[in-house]
Amino acid sequence: MKKQCELLKVNRSSIYYRPKAHSEADLALARRIDEIHLERPFLGSRRIRDRLAREGMKVNRKRIQRLMRQMGLLTVYPKRRTSQPAPGHKIYPYLLRDLTIDRPNQVWAADLCYIPMAKGNLYLVAIMDWASRKVLSWELSNTCDTPFCLTALERALRTYGRPEIFNTDQGAQFTSELFTGRLQEAGIQITMDGRGRWLDNLFVERLWRGLKYEQVYLKAYEILAEARRGIAL
Repeated sequence: MKKQCELLKVNRSSIYYRPKAHSEADLALARRIDEIHLERPFLGSRRIRDRLAREGMKVNRKRIQRLMRQMGLLTVYPKRRTSQPAPGHKIYPYLLRDLTIDRPNQVWAADLCYIPMAKGNLYLVAIMDWASRKVLSWELSNTCDTPFCLTALERALRTYGRPEIFNTDQGAQFTSELFTGRLQEAGIQITMDGRGRWLDNLFVERLWRGLKYEQVYLKAYEILAEARRGIAL
């Protein structure tokens, strides 16, 4: 093991690390925060804390902020730096201002969503055509990283060809060289939401809201395979 770590230049202590499982209390609280965010996405951590207090749940604001970060929940209002790219990742300019989007495969977009489970959580990425609002491809994962986003992208490209422009937020999954490199390889223009573009998120919020209220919250999926069958966008 020591020799392998030396060859890969990996810290040996990280090999033996096992992430701590979420407590039942954290999972229940995360689900309630997610429900409140879907109902009123403009509420920040302070107002969510107050809402929970009125429901009889006294929760520290820092705990709410930690869970919101883990779920990828962002308060919807105009503000700077709504999502954080990883250090060193290139940020591309926003190309959709005043652009008329009126045909399929003109603009695609990708977005991520937190999926609460009976025990634990998953992440869902969807690739959507902006003109038709059609979900072209989607993928589930128990980690919020780039590879599962790339899997959804590859499936959409194989099925529908390629768009002229691809839009994302500035999350690390989408700013990674792995993801942007694949778009460049396909000859697709890359655009990323920046300051003042918070309204773009509303295109997919309806999808997430309907999905969670009509499927996720009712079913309380136990395993990834069950969630995959139930969601089926």
